[in-house]
Amino acid sequence: MSRKYEGLLILNTKGLDGSIDDLVSSVGKEMEAEGAKLEEVLQHGRKKFAYPSNKIDGGHYVSYMFDAEPETIKSIDTKLKLNTHVHQQYYKVL
Repeated sequence: MSRKYEGLLILNTKGLDGSIDDLVSSVGKEMEAEGAKLEEVLQHGRKKFAYPSNKIDGGHYVSYMFDAEPETIKSIDTKLKLNTHVHQQYYKVL
């Protein structure tokens, strides 16, 4: 049974070749390739961390609202861990 999820991702834009919009779009396409059906993407902008994390001082926050099967979340999480521009990711059921 498909559920609605929100995924909050913190993107590392350090050393980014293209634009932030291209990065947000490509991450969304990776999620769709794993079985998610994107409904909405909200960019919250760049925010500075309270303290450096993995040698970066901030990241670009993006919320992805999507429908997916519960087992799809695990495959999305695994796939995005391989993406060097995804610093952290959190998912919750809406």
